[in-house]
Amino acid sequence: MTAAWIKFLICAGIITVAGAALTRYGDLIARRTGLSRNWIGLALLATATSLPELFTGISAVTIVNAPNIAVGDALGSCVFNLAMFVVLDLMHRQEPMYGRVDQAHILTAGFGIILIGFVGASLLLWRDGPAAGFRHIGAYTPIIMVLYFVAMRAAFVYQQRIAHIAEAADAYPHVTLPGAIARYLAAAICIAAAGTWLPFIGVELADVMGWRTTFVGTLFIAAATSLPEVVVTISALRLGALDMAMANLLGSNLFNVVVIAIDDIAYLRGPLLSSVSPVHGITAFAATIMSGIVIVALLYRPVTRLRGTIGWISLSLLLVYLLSSYAIFLHGH
Repeated sequence: MTAAWIKFLICAGIITVAGAALTRYGDLIARRTGLSRNWIGLALLATATSLPELFTGISAVTIVNAPNIAVGDALGSCVFNLAMFVVLDLMHRQEPMYGRVDQAHILTAGFGIILIGFVGASLLLWRDGPAAGFRHIGAYTPIIMVLYFVAMRAAFVYQQRIAHIAEAADAYPHVTLPGAIARYLAAAICIAAAGTWLPFIGVELADVMGWRTTFVGTLFIAAATSLPEVVVTISALRLGALDMAMANLLGSNLFNVVVIAIDDIAYLRGPLLSSVSPVHGITAFAATIMSGIVIVALLYRPVTRLRGTIGWISLSLLLVYLLSSYAIFLHGH
């Protein structure tokens, strides 16, 4: 048991360190190519910090044959990312953060509801076997891909319309674009290796602890693969880039749904969602509810806080996260 937990902590540490480097050099690549700061958070950083979910999912469905860990990791990471808003709210002590961020995030959160909700509905439709698809690929996979690119296109066009946020100073002026790309790829390789190793540790943890793989994938694996988002979010907040932090979290949720589609293509035993527990629907709908709560906060912009520390929005997010985790623990297969 101790050895399994040590492996898990080592793997989590690798993902944390490499994730921080990936973010730093992804930011530099974006700067050298002239992309906006908000677009960095929404697309480039969100994709970079979601690489652990991608490699963990592919490894889980191709090598370990643990589809529940793959789907639990992707959906659990969505819920974990939304729970990070609670941490942001706690750390942003000056005033409630929802009054300071750009309402452009409503667009990303709205697309998140569409994509995650679609996965939840597909889980219910495919629970008794494949309803439609091509060979081993479910019909939901191309739809997810199209919706994702529509979301990215809409977000890019919208950001072009409202581009008014000043860029932060370049902290690494001596690093050229080829150098940034090389270091970015080196960090990506480290994350790929750790992400490939993680499902094996997840299965081992489930065995030694007597837990279900659905619960392990949704809680522990998702938390480990979300460590880059944690690093990016806290670093961005310390730099005063609250919008970048929020864009990274919401953009990561969009990419996490695409990870499920990629896992479906890699899983050769049939449509992925017909081979996993329908209990993952709890996580999908919890993420949908939490995204809706974030949209309400961005529109309503609440100003009251409990004893000056945390708002009712964050308490609602935390409650949904804890209840969904407990439900997965009780009912996961």
